[in-house]
Amino acid sequence: MSTYGTPGAGPAAHDPSTLPSDDNVDHYTFCVELTGSQWFMQKGKMIAYYGSIEFNGIGHGRLDRLVRTSFHSPLHASDWVVAEGSGKMLLADRAFDVNSYDLEDGNLTIRSGNLLAFQPSLSLKQSIVPGFLTLIGTGKFVAASNGPVVFMEPPVRVDPQALVGWADCPSPCHHYDHGYLTGVMGGLRALTGLGGASGEEHQFEFVGAGTVLLQSSETLMAEQATGVTPGEPGVPGSGAPGGPGQPSGAPRLPGQLGDLQRRFGL
Repeated sequence: MSTYGTPGAGPAAHDPSTLPSDDNVDHYTFCVELTGSQWFMQKGKMIAYYGSIEFNGIGHGRLDRLVRTSFHSPLHASDWVVAEGSGKMLLADRAFDVNSYDLEDGNLTIRSGNLLAFQPSLSLKQSIVPGFLTLIGTGKFVAASNGPVVFMEPPVRVDPQALVGWADCPSPCHHYDHGYLTGVMGGLRALTGLGGASGEEHQFEFVGAGTVLLQSSETLMAEQATGVTPGEPGVPGSGAPGGPGQPSGAPRLPGQLGDLQRRFGL
């Protein structure tokens, strides 16, 4: 049992002076330092912050110039905000592993649900591969993964569920193992419908130069609509026992973050 109040007896308690700058606090938490600067951040990934930081939606008029130069993915615009000001901000995602990566005049495509934040010096674009986004340029970004990330060089075939992204190499193509599909296991799956697609019968195939990023798990991170209040007791707006819920037909309130009624239980 942890003991609090006695120096050295309990877990370390951080303050602005002990938090790192643009680095990991632990395997699951990353600290971004803002010094009058800006970061793009996926909604719902900030867990705490020190200082004076504002969060503005992508559609906020004052940020039009920034968005024109750095954010080119209208399909995902409602899922992102711009954090700006001065202070230290903690990012996390459901206790998944979180790490930062540096691009130097690079081109990296990443699963949209895994990307947590990035510096405006990078340009975000929609990938032609559904469910993925592409970062181009020079700068730092933060991403989550289900387990530590493994880096592989092409040519390589990977389980689609383990794929986090790829850098400086062509988009993958689908590869289906004919022997597996026509063998005993494939026949059983065709007859019973059990088992679904697996990495043994279907892979993404990468060729050429570059790097492929894999998570050390075949369990895909469950997609969760960003900005949606978790349905848990005691959470305002969750609708669960202990929470006030959201009235039917509640109007959508305008605001910099959008959907404020969900965040504050209105």
